Amino acid sequence: MATAKQLTAILENSSLAKAEQLRLAPRFRKTNRMRGEHLAGRGGSSTEFEDFRDYSPGDDTRYVDWNIFARLHRPYLKLYRHEEEMHIVLIIDASASMKFGEKFERARQLAALFAVMGLMNMEPVSIFALGSRNEATHQIKRLRGRTSFRKLFEFLENITPGGDAEIDYTIDAALRQHAGRGVVICLSDFLTFGRLDHAMSRLFGAGLEPWAIQLLSAEEYEPTLEQDARFVDSETGDTLDITAGGDLMGIYQQYRQALERELETVCRQRGGRALSFSSAQSVQQIMFETLRRKGWIR
Repeated sequence: MATAKQLTAILENSSLAKAEQLRLAPRFRKTNRMRGEHLAGRGGSSTEFEDFRDYSPGDDTRYVDWNIFARLHRPYLKLYRHEEEMHIVLIIDASASMKFGEKFERARQLAALFAVMGLMNMEPVSIFALGSRNEATHQIKRLRGRTSFRKLFEFLENITPGGDAEIDYTIDAALRQHAGRGVVICLSDFLTFGRLDHAMSRLFGAGLEPWAIQLLSAEEYEPTLEQDARFVDSETGDTLDITAGGDLMGIYQQYRQALERELETVCRQRGGRALSFSSAQSVQQIMFETLRRKGWIR
């Protein structure tokens, strides 16, 4: 029996298929939710047909194509071009610090799943990634529909981490290229010397609801230190010599948890949300268990 060809090396087809049945759940919708997609907040819609997608529980049955249902015995929804759209913007931290502990791999996987949700609901999806301040921003803009899957996966597969562009710098670079209201999802370790509140304010000011997913390696999340060590900043090359001691790990955890709380606070104050994960967790656990339970997707 022939097996289905993998759509991308980043993820299993089963995870992508599960994402196709889900959608993002913004906290503050500036558009109406009807027919399974986003319409203009002022009401009304275009009658220009664009595509079909599978029916999901809760969708308006007025937009089921009953002719297809009669032939295939399976409900599909008719989608129409929007007068005003909810953009899905993904910002990926591709700096050198993301190379450790599968952080970048998890960021790419999550970006792929979020993008598939947007594409299957005919929402325009744009992705921005930056590693070095000396290079151009990797970007792919306004993808739409299942026909964009190949472009999406090729783009994500070809991004490699490395460089000194901190997440706040990457956010600025993305905003110079993007226009449109919607949801922005930042995937990063957020280990930056920049001001997270300023970065999230710029996203909010651009009409985007800021979501932040912090990805830390297992060693960053729960480090152990049994002997003297030298730490080297992967982006700046700066070093720090430390002596092993029980108090040091306690101080580290206080700072890590403070950063986590700061990220959650600055996003919440701007109508968004934030969560922190260890990259040791599988993408299935992060996306289909935690984020779904927390109401980020449905």
